[in-house]
Amino acid sequence: MSARTHDPAAHDWTDQDWLDDPWTDSGESRRRGRKKPVGRRQLAQLTADEDSEQDDVIRRLKDLGHITDVVAELKSGKEATAYVARGPRGSVLVKLYRDLQARSFKDDRVYRAGQVILDVRAAKAMHNRTRKGLEMLQQDWVLSEYAHLWTLWTAGLNVPEPLAGPHPTAYADTIPAVLMRLIGTEDHVAPRLSDAHLTPEQARLAWDQSLTGMAHLLRLGYAHGDYSTYNLLWQEDTVTIIDFPQLSTRQNPHFQGLLARDAQSLATSFRKHGIHADGQSVLRDVQRRALGPAPEPRLLLP
Repeated sequence: MSARTHDPAAHDWTDQDWLDDPWTDSGESRRRGRKKPVGRRQLAQLTADEDSEQDDVIRRLKDLGHITDVVAELKSGKEATAYVARGPRGSVLVKLYRDLQARSFKDDRVYRAGQVILDVRAAKAMHNRTRKGLEMLQQDWVLSEYAHLWTLWTAGLNVPEPLAGPHPTAYADTIPAVLMRLIGTEDHVAPRLSDAHLTPEQARLAWDQSLTGMAHLLRLGYAHGDYSTYNLLWQEDTVTIIDFPQLSTRQNPHFQGLLARDAQSLATSFRKHGIHADGQSVLRDVQRRALGPAPEPRLLLP
């Protein structure tokens, strides 16, 4: 398992290098149009038309008992493919990252800044993005998303429940996939707020929950790194935060900038719902809310 490190050569965080993801297409991708979810596809059908490496991962997840079958491909992006699946605990969202050598993975060093890798050779390999370094970055990306999901879910935040873990040895077996409880149902997966049609009352409710969610992250010492309606789901009048591998802590020298960018992104993306605010006022509101009560923590049952 690797940790992240600061690279002084990393480019400025203000570059609009949004990370592509099956839930979060970049602005450019959104302008080109999103792919529609494909029809229902059982596990046995994947071999004929899917990459063999992804087939192997799906089979491994089945052998480990995490899933029983794949219901449908929800979305395929440059960085990962999201599948709706079934498992022993109900409906599952399988977020399957692609091999970094086959991905258009943008430079993530701004998010890794301020973190330390004790293994010098590993740090060099990751910095130079050698084959081994890309492999370690892939593992780090997946492990980070799991670790953040478990931290936020147990703290009581509205995030998808992780379905592997909580110990890293358990979820390391699922790399390069992240397993979480599906928000919504197999036939009606929760839409992103960016795609939801809200009444004025629902828009105000979603806005308030989104501010509170960002405040809860800040209380725990996190900046999301890409906080907008594209990373917020809407189901039964409830906002659920998604996409966590790039979460940054206060140790990141870019933390304040990332936090300010999150506030501006939230304000900008909510304009389509009739909510008009500026980034600075959003940031002040979030900082004020972060001083308030925390959500009730969840208990991990044995």
